[in-house]
Amino acid sequence: MASITLGGNPINTSGTLPNIGTNAPDFKLVKTDLSLASLADFQGSRLVLNIFPSIDTGTCATSVRTFNAKASSLENTKVLCISRDLPFAQKRFCGAEGLENVINLSDFNTGCFGKDYGLEITDSVLAGLHSRVVIVLDENGTILHTEQVSEIANEPNYEAAITALEK
Repeated sequence: MASITLGGNPINTSGTLPNIGTNAPDFKLVKTDLSLASLADFQGSRLVLNIFPSIDTGTCATSVRTFNAKASSLENTKVLCISRDLPFAQKRFCGAEGLENVINLSDFNTGCFGKDYGLEITDSVLAGLHSRVVIVLDENGTILHTEQVSEIANEPNYEAAITALEK
């Protein structure tokens, strides 16, 4: 269990992030067209998993915009933005913002992704949502970098994620 904060107040997650050097757990998430996506669908591409509580908050929106601009311009790299938001909200946000270089995936129906990756918030007003996390994978699904953002309102370390991709 990770201990993070929300406005300086301690909150907890369901577990710990997968270890660097291990294979990322498979997932089944809902795309904005309501079809399913799994980790295997992205085999052969480097991935940035940009995980956050809700697209409708300032910090979450900023992380989507920033990764849209930075990581998606790297060769053979896809940015997956993952939250418990409904796929309709994810699609609305990216359409309104003109963001075309990220792939939105929703864990709204089961929450299994959050549990399997150990990042589901277990208490506070955000219980059931995902904590703010960045996970970088190589072409084979091996974890190169993880970051559990300690204060949920803070942005992730974008440069650390990009550096992991450039190695």
